[in-house]
Amino acid sequence: MTVTKEEPGEDSGEGGMAAADDIADMPGGDDAYVPSERRIERERHKRARARRATAVAALSTLITGVVLYLVIVNAPGWPRTKETFFNAQYAREAFPKVLEGLWLNLRLLLVCGVAVLVLGMLIAVARTLRGPVFFPLRALAAAYTDFFRGLPLIINLMIVVLGVPALRLQGVTVDPVLLGGTALTLTYSAYVAEVFRAGIESVHPSQRAAARSLGLTNRQALRHVVLPQAVRRQVPPLLNDLVSLQKDTGLVSIGGAVDAVRAADIIAGRSLNYTPYIVAGLVFVALTIPMTRFTDWVTARMDRQRAQGGNL
Repeated sequence: MTVTKEEPGEDSGEGGMAAADDIADMPGGDDAYVPSERRIERERHKRARARRATAVAALSTLITGVVLYLVIVNAPGWPRTKETFFNAQYAREAFPKVLEGLWLNLRLLLVCGVAVLVLGMLIAVARTLRGPVFFPLRALAAAYTDFFRGLPLIINLMIVVLGVPALRLQGVTVDPVLLGGTALTLTYSAYVAEVFRAGIESVHPSQRAAARSLGLTNRQALRHVVLPQAVRRQVPPLLNDLVSLQKDTGLVSIGGAVDAVRAADIIAGRSLNYTPYIVAGLVFVALTIPMTRFTDWVTARMDRQRAQGGNL
């Protein structure tokens, strides 16, 4: 069998032709850049294919929406459902009250978010401490995360919001907002601690060894070398936990705190119409979508950096 060696100037398939066209498009000397006909054709084909894909996606979405609409509105119970869940009069009445209650949810999100990050970081560091002397601290941190990750949030809220006032302890608050925020912090700090711990353990041991060889103590190596890398790597899952926390702030209403959910519940209980719940749900969705898209953008950006060999 004879093997024929290609000459350097010859093209080898479509890839070679594309490469040759790109080389031909490069400016040389004082000549102005003039794209070749083949390159122009390729760009035209890409634009046409993108337009076709957009049109197909839009058409399929429209058809799916029409089919769902017809199925729903032709259901036997649709008139009663529309009156009970999608009443414009009750929606207009509930919207200002829901927005007023949402301010409490936003404040809870801000305060609890900061507390969760701080407590979660402390627990994660405690779980990663080395040496037998720190075993009791590691065991307590592990027990904390296991317990609160296994305990349903709604039960935790009931225990803290309803159980703590029943103890009648001197100097302990009975404010349902503070107690509800405490329960949220206890639960979410366990999840965030595991996220931080995963980030800390993902840092290669050579990083810590290199820091120690430069004269840094274990504490300095953890603070200046390990933790910055661990936090950067875990930003997307941390943002996901923040999105979940934003939604779960509505659960503090079980203790009587008047947030967006409780405001909707008051109107629904008075009118026996469930439209206020739909309004509250849509408000939370409108608040969550930008945070979710931001999380997706951060994740995609970090994936591109990882693919390009950038710093993580």
